Amino acid sequence: MDFTRDEAQDAVAEVVVSLMERESARDMRLWPRLVDSGLLAVPIPQSHGGDGMGLLGASVLLTELAMDAAAVPALPTLGFGVLPLAASAPESVLAAVLPEVGKGAVLTAALNEPAAPFTSKPETTAITTGETTRVSGCKVAVPYAEQARWVVVPTNSGLALVDSDADGLVMTPTPASGGIPEYTVSLEQVEIPADRIWPTGLADLHHLALASIGSVADGLLEGAIVHTAEHLRTRHQFGRPLAQFQAVAQQIADLYIASRALHVAAVSATWALAHDDASPQHRERTDDDLEILAYLVADELPAAMQKCHHLHGGLGVDITHPMHRYYSQAKDIARWLGGASLRLDRLGARCSST
Repeated sequence: MDFTRDEAQDAVAEVVVSLMERESARDMRLWPRLVDSGLLAVPIPQSHGGDGMGLLGASVLLTELAMDAAAVPALPTLGFGVLPLAASAPESVLAAVLPEVGKGAVLTAALNEPAAPFTSKPETTAITTGETTRVSGCKVAVPYAEQARWVVVPTNSGLALVDSDADGLVMTPTPASGGIPEYTVSLEQVEIPADRIWPTGLADLHHLALASIGSVADGLLEGAIVHTAEHLRTRHQFGRPLAQFQAVAQQIADLYIASRALHVAAVSATWALAHDDASPQHRERTDDDLEILAYLVADELPAAMQKCHHLHGGLGVDITHPMHRYYSQAKDIARWLGGASLRLDRLGARCSST
């Protein structure tokens, strides 16, 4: 296996870096610039007007955006939307949705139900009668639901693609740590065409969402460490840069180790998922890698961000300081995963023979 980026992936990274150097916005004002740059077409299949770079291309894009903690809907649109749809959705859905993403349409997915993060047995129901399907249920922690044009909704009958303005769909804003809007989504007999629901794809949705979250976590931690190292290099105390104090140097070294561990876990899981050869051994390895990645994100990422805050001496808690964006997004994605305890339980279950 070779985790090295190829020329096309390097080109994606260069375009993102160049864009971020030119633009000062790190919120939704950046989204039109991403659309104009053509970056949203990176993971879209060529048959639908994209670049066909799939998960590996999306991973590079998400990681580089996260390096600047950009609060834009790239993660839900690409990681929760485009990639899972391309993996399992019928052609009629792909033809209707994917070209619109390249023009700036936002997608998201309702991954969590109350007390059931990344649930594999959704309680949300979908009942089909003739050419109409009616969807009912409740989803929580849905990012960018109100801003999205479509929401991918896991149900007991498969994945459903629901218009965000459909009758019977109610969105309630819920508190979140950072600049990413989040909603509880209630569906009461929401009608969709029967061809907008398909029976397969929940496992693909979870796998691709985990890999995409891992790519974002990788970028967030690396970006936070860059800011922290620069602060320690330029901030003086007792006539010396903070970086020269032994206790400080030991803490930044711990952060570097945590960052490299998360990076290896993220690229390993992404590579394995992108090169799925359908063999049971490979799929088992991929599932293991994704569970390890999810646990590291939920457990190590928030702790590392806390240490970055500590090394900033309190400056980072100011919402005008960049560290606020990194820490807030890290807390949110760790919560989406269900937290460290849940992820450790799931990882332990994979290691158990009983």
